[in-house]
Amino acid sequence: MYVPFENLTEESKIWIYQSNRKFSDEEIAEIDTELKAFIEKWAAHGTSLEASYELRYNRFIVLAVNQENQIATGCSIDASVQFIQNLEKKFDVDLLDKMNVTFKLGEHVAHKTLIEFKKMAKEKAVSENTIVFNNLINTVGEYQDFWEVPAMDSWHSRFF
Repeated sequence: MYVPFENLTEESKIWIYQSNRKFSDEEIAEIDTELKAFIEKWAAHGTSLEASYELRYNRFIVLAVNQENQIATGCSIDASVQFIQNLEKKFDVDLLDKMNVTFKLGEHVAHKTLIEFKKMAKEKAVSENTIVFNNLINTVGEYQDFWEVPAMDSWHSRFF
C-alpha cells in the first residue's frame, strides 16, 4: 500500500539504489509510474506493505517500508530486488553495484568506481569535506540526517 514518503516513521526500513548514470526526465516519469504500481501491490505473506519511495537527483531510487505494521520478509525483499533488476535491464543502468561512490562536486552529482574515488582522494580532487551519499543507512531517520554527509563523517573517511 502506497503512502506518502513523509508519512513514514523514522524507524521505517530503507533501501537506496544509485544509478551509474543520471536518468532523463522522461525516464524518471516512467520509473515513477512503475514504482508506484510496484509499491501498490508489494506484500509480505499476503499482507500489504505500508511503503513509499523517492526519486532523488534523477539518480537515486529510495524504497522504504514501515515495518511497524508488517515486516518486509525475504520474499518481499526478493521481489523488490527483482523489480530493481528489471529496471536495470529496461533502462540499461547499474543500480545494484555497491562498489561505486556518488558524491557532489559543487551542484553536480558525480559517480565513480571506488578505485577512481580513492585515486581522486589521493590526488586531492575530493576532500574530507566532499559531500558523499551514504547509501548504507538503514532507516528513514538516518536517511534524513546522514545520507548526504561530508566524507569524513561516513565510511568514505578511510580514503583520507
